[in-house]
Amino acid sequence: MSEFTNPMRYLREAINTQIYVKLKDGTEYVGVLRVTDATMNLILDDAVEVRGGKQIVARIGRVLIRGSTLQYISFNPEIAAEQALSQ
Repeated sequence: MSEFTNPMRYLREAINTQIYVKLKDGTEYVGVLRVTDATMNLILDDAVEVRGGKQIVARIGRVLIRGSTLQYISFNPEIAAEQALSQ
Protein backbone atom coordinates (compact mmCIF):
# COMPACT_ATOMS: atom_id res chain seq x y z
CA MET A 1 0.00 0.00 0.00
CA SER A 2 1.37 3.43 -0.94
CA GLU A 3 1.73 6.22 1.56
CA PHE A 4 -0.79 9.07 1.21
CA THR A 5 0.45 12.64 1.65
CA ASN A 6 -2.16 15.22 2.53
CA PRO A 7 -1.84 18.26 0.19
CA MET A 8 -3.00 20.54 2.99
CA ARG A 9 0.39 20.07 4.64
CA TYR A 10 2.08 21.61 1.60
CA LEU A 11 -0.38 24.49 1.53
CA ARG A 12 0.14 25.27 5.21
CA GLU A 13 3.92 25.19 4.70
CA ALA A 14 3.54 27.63 1.77
CA ILE A 15 1.80 30.35 3.80
CA ASN A 16 3.63 33.68 3.35
CA THR A 17 5.38 32.46 0.21
CA GLN A 18 4.64 33.21 -3.43
CA ILE A 19 2.62 30.60 -5.35
CA TYR A 20 1.18 30.16 -8.83
CA VAL A 21 -2.46 29.09 -9.16
CA LYS A 22 -4.33 27.94 -12.27
CA LEU A 23 -8.11 27.76 -12.16
CA LYS A 24 -10.39 25.38 -14.05
CA ASP A 25 -11.50 28.25 -16.32
CA GLY A 26 -7.87 28.89 -17.34
CA THR A 27 -7.32 31.99 -15.20
CA GLU A 28 -3.84 32.14 -13.68
CA TYR A 29 -2.62 34.06 -10.62
CA VAL A 30 0.68 34.58 -8.87
CA GLY A 31 0.61 35.94 -5.34
CA VAL A 32 1.63 35.51 -1.73
CA LEU A 33 -0.47 32.87 0.01
CA ARG A 34 -1.83 34.36 3.24
CA VAL A 35 -4.68 32.04 4.26
CA THR A 36 -6.00 28.60 3.35
CA ASP A 37 -8.66 26.39 4.90
CA ALA A 38 -9.86 22.78 4.87
CA THR A 39 -11.62 23.24 1.50
CA MET A 40 -8.49 24.77 -0.09
CA ASN A 41 -9.97 28.25 -0.34
CA LEU A 42 -7.03 30.63 -0.73
CA ILE A 43 -6.37 34.29 -0.04
CA LEU A 44 -3.48 35.73 -2.03
CA ASP A 45 -1.90 39.14 -1.43
CA ASP A 46 0.10 41.13 -4.01
CA ALA A 47 -1.65 38.98 -6.63
CA VAL A 48 -1.28 39.45 -10.36
CA GLU A 49 -3.33 37.76 -13.05
CA VAL A 50 -1.11 36.30 -15.73
CA ARG A 51 -1.76 34.79 -19.14
CA GLY A 52 0.19 31.75 -20.26
CA GLY A 53 2.70 32.42 -17.51
CA LYS A 54 4.19 35.07 -19.79
CA GLN A 55 2.17 38.27 -19.59
CA ILE A 56 0.70 40.20 -16.67
CA VAL A 57 -2.98 40.86 -17.39
CA ALA A 58 -3.87 42.80 -14.22
CA ARG A 59 -2.45 43.67 -10.84
CA ILE A 60 -5.17 42.52 -8.45
CA GLY A 61 -3.80 43.04 -4.94
CA ARG A 62 -5.80 40.75 -2.65
CA VAL A 63 -7.87 37.93 -4.14
CA LEU A 64 -10.01 35.15 -2.66
CA ILE A 65 -9.95 31.94 -4.67
CA ARG A 66 -12.50 29.22 -3.95
CA GLY A 67 -10.97 25.79 -3.57
CA SER A 68 -13.59 24.25 -5.87
CA THR A 69 -12.28 26.34 -8.79
CA LEU A 70 -8.63 25.20 -8.50
CA GLN A 71 -7.04 23.18 -11.27
CA TYR A 72 -3.55 23.17 -9.76
CA ILE A 73 -1.09 25.07 -7.58
CA SER A 74 2.65 25.44 -8.16
CA PHE A 75 4.88 26.24 -5.23
CA ASN A 76 7.55 27.39 -7.73
CA PRO A 77 5.96 30.43 -9.43
CA GLU A 78 9.36 31.46 -10.82
CA ILE A 79 9.14 28.35 -13.04
CA ALA A 80 5.41 28.56 -13.90
CA ALA A 81 5.32 32.31 -14.61
CA GLU A 82 8.97 33.27 -14.96
CA GLN A 83 8.50 35.75 -17.79
CA ALA A 84 5.58 37.57 -16.14
CA LEU A 85 7.39 37.84 -12.81
CA SER A 86 10.44 39.40 -14.43
CA GLN A 87 8.33 42.29 -15.81
